[in-house]
Amino acid sequence: MIELEDVPELIDPVMVCAFEGWNDAGDAASAALAHLDETWNGKVFAALDAEDYYDFQVNRPTVWLDGGIRRITWPTTRLSVIRVTEPTTRDVVLVRGIEPSMRWRSFCNELLGFAHELGVELVVILGALLGDTPHSRPVPVSGVTSDPDLARRLDLEESRYEGPTGIVGVLQEACTHAGVPAVTLWAAVPHYVSQPPNPKATLALVNKLEDLLDLRIPPGELAEDARAWQLGVDQLAAEDSEVAEYVQQLEEAQDTAELPEASGDAIAREFERYLRRRENVGPTGEKPVAGHATAERPADPEAPGGARESQDGAEDE
Repeated sequence: MIELEDVPELIDPVMVCAFEGWNDAGDAASAALAHLDETWNGKVFAALDAEDYYDFQVNRPTVWLDGGIRRITWPTTRLSVIRVTEPTTRDVVLVRGIEPSMRWRSFCNELLGFAHELGVELVVILGALLGDTPHSRPVPVSGVTSDPDLARRLDLEESRYEGPTGIVGVLQEACTHAGVPAVTLWAAVPHYVSQPPNPKATLALVNKLEDLLDLRIPPGELAEDARAWQLGVDQLAAEDSEVAEYVQQLEEAQDTAELPEASGDAIAREFERYLRRRENVGPTGEKPVAGHATAERPADPEAPGGARESQDGAEDE
């Protein structure tokens, strides 16, 4: 059961979701949502009942000290609201959690009931999958939907995936059947460096979300972390001739393919993003924070646990 506390009337709300687990290769999707939450100081105002959806032997609770008092944080899905003011004012509902262990349909119905009550106009789900993509090239991010009209309007792919799915795919279809516009953004993570974190894939998801929603999302340290991550993988690959040869094969395959990252539209979007960020730089070179939280309740300390598996066969819903 979801309980709402001190949630104001929202302006043009959009819901952005990410879940740790099967659809979160390299923790890229959950890290992207964490970046939004931390950048805009999101305050948790609601949480799903952990007893309803999680197997605590799979996703174990954690114990922590609060001023000498021992407390327990249960694995669950928490919700917060932030108000973004650039370029226009709108509210973003962040859904941050772990893929549930059971009752997926009830889980999605609760989130959709919540979205309906708050007047959410669009649901965006973030995911990451393992793929044959080189770490040295731009991270491919695809935007897909099951809604043909939405696909045409936002220039997205219409999902044709068939096969095993995770909570990302189930929530996407639940939104479709409920008549709620929904989009899933998928980042492809190199399978040969699948261990988290992957700040380059996280940054790619943040940039794609920025374009989709026409928001100004401060990158913070993500850009520098992404460069450091790539340099580290470069060094590891250089020390192993077989890996270096394999990476070269992937690079050649990607360079000769007709990829969205090499299109004129993609180059234009990147240049527009660069110009927008230059406009937001102040006299001292600092970028102003573009939003603030609208909920006043302090966030619970978060120490999520649980499975972090991702598979090559993750869907492209």
